[in-house]
Parts: sequence; structure tokens; C-alpha cells
Amino acid sequence: MLTHIFNARFIRHALYPLGLLALLLAFNVSAKEYTLLNVSYDVSRELYRDVNAAFADYWLKETGDKVTIQQSHDGSTKQAAAVIAGLEADVVTMNQQTDVDKLASKGLVSKDWRTRFPDNSAPYTSTTVFLVRKGNPKNIKDWDDLVKSDNVVILSNPKTSGNARYSYLAAWGYALRKLGSEEKAQEFVTQLFKHVPVLSTGGRAATNAFIQNNTGDVLLTFENEAFLIANDLGADKFDVVIPSTSIEADHPVAIIDPIVSKKGNEKVAEAYLNFLWTDAGQEIIAKHHYRPRNPEILARHADEFAKLELFSINDIIPEGWAAAQRIHFADGGLFDQIYKKE
Repeated sequence: MLTHIFNARFIRHALYPLGLLALLLAFNVSAKEYTLLNVSYDVSRELYRDVNAAFADYWLKETGDKVTIQQSHDGSTKQAAAVIAGLEADVVTMNQQTDVDKLASKGLVSKDWRTRFPDNSAPYTSTTVFLVRKGNPKNIKDWDDLVKSDNVVILSNPKTSGNARYSYLAAWGYALRKLGSEEKAQEFVTQLFKHVPVLSTGGRAATNAFIQNNTGDVLLTFENEAFLIANDLGADKFDVVIPSTSIEADHPVAIIDPIVSKKGNEKVAEAYLNFLWTDAGQEIIAKHHYRPRNPEILARHADEFAKLELFSINDIIPEGWAAAQRIHFADGGLFDQIYKKE
């Protein structure tokens, strides 16, 4: 009898590690691995590098699954064109609504993409400011100073870059509100682009021309890019100048439905974009000098953002982005008429 009891206990204890091993193996088998491609605009590299790491940790703790997020960056409109041409993005994180609308028109993004996430699917905003050489040797303070005879202005191409479209429309809005007519605004922006020697395809390429190639006196770019350079990369070389007024820049996000459906990434892609509205996501956004949507987090970081009068696209073009694209940036539009190099 004792022998039978001893043998039963021995077998049970001997098998316990095997049962634990089987349980761990079962867990590993059930755990999944996902890979997402986030196709984004040119100056968002650093932001999404941190977002991706934080989300991967969050998703592992929540589900036990591993997710790897790959990044692709270039001018926003150029990126939208790449997705239309076949680049298999799971999500896009753009800096302008019209680029997402182009994807929706091709059936890649749902027509109601604006209502799929909060805040018209834009988890943060930015604005256009000036980056100048240390000490501001040209004494550039506002938009009028950009058209002084000897100033060289650097920005990217409004035909391929949302960053540049915001710069263009910020200058247009400033002139329209100050000078009072579309004709005067066009004259001002025409003068401004006479000071632009070359147009890069994206915002980061324009940044590199300014800081690495030492080209130009002032860089027009998003607030986050300007403060990244001035605070983190070149505090002894550059200053940020805040104009009196500028445009508010929404940065929308969307899911590429056919791709996530094909890859089985629907759930993780939606969670990834929703993560941008969590407190953790909004704090990362603020850390990178973007303006978070959460009012409490925005207030907590208020001293880190430029204080200036902001106007929206609808304040200067009541019909909004679709009209702005058609009037200013379509082939043969006002920008093509304005930017004519000899």
C-alpha cells in the first residue's frame, strides 16, 4: 500500500515540471507576432520611434503578443502617392487631411475616416514657426521680414510636402488678414518665394539643407521640428522665432483597411492608433513638441509651446482643405503661378 502511495506521489511530482513546460509551450504557441507599417510624413521620425516602443510594451502586457512597427517617412503627399501605388501601409499618420482623402478616394481608407477616432482623427496639432541662426543675425521677427531683400528662406515643396503647404498657407493667411485682399496675399507670397532658392521634397530634407549644408537665413517648418533642432540638436547654433500669427496644423491618422484585412492586423492597427489618445501617448506627443489634444496634458506642458495667434484653414479659405488644394496646389494652381524660377 505504501509502495503504491509513494509511486503515485513520485509520478505526480516528476510530471509537474513537464506539465509546467507544456503550459509554457502552449502559451508561446498561442502568443502571436504582428508587424505593422506606419507610413508617415517627413519630420515625425523621432515621435513615432518613441510611440512605437511604448505601444509594443503596452501591447505585450495587455495581450502577450509581440508587435513590431516599421516606419516610412517622406513628404506627406509623396507618401500618400506611394501607398496608392502599392506601398502596403497598415496605417498612415499624415500632416494634412487632403492626403488621407486621396487614400479614401481610392478605397484604401474608409470614407468616414474622420469619425473613426476622436478629434476628427487628429491626435495632435502643430503650427509653422521660424528657425534662424544663433543670435538671429538678420533680425527676423515676423512674416514681413522674410521678404527683405537679402534674406534666403528655406522650406520644402508644397506640391509634395504638407509641412510646406502649411508654411505657404500661414504666409497667405498672415498677408490676407493684414493686407485685406486675396490679390495682396498673392503678391506677398509671390515675393516670399522669390527668396526661396530651392524646394526640397520633404520637411526633413529642408531641415538638412538648413542645418547641415548651412543654406539660408531662416527655415520655415513645424514647431516640433524647430524646437527639436534648437533644443536637442543645436542649442548653440540656432534660435526659434515665433511669428505674431500662424496656422494651426492638424495631423490626421487612418487605417488602410484592405491591407490590415489581408494581413489580419485589424485589431492591433486600431489599438496602435488609439494609443495616441491615451495619457501615455499624449505625453510622448508633448515630449516631442507636438500639441496634445488632452487639455490637461497640454496645460501641463503649456510653457513648452509658442504663444501666438493661431488661425485655421477655414478662417482663410472657408471651404477648407479641398478648396485649398484645388485653388493653390493642384497643377496649374496659384502655387505653380507663383513659383516660377527663371
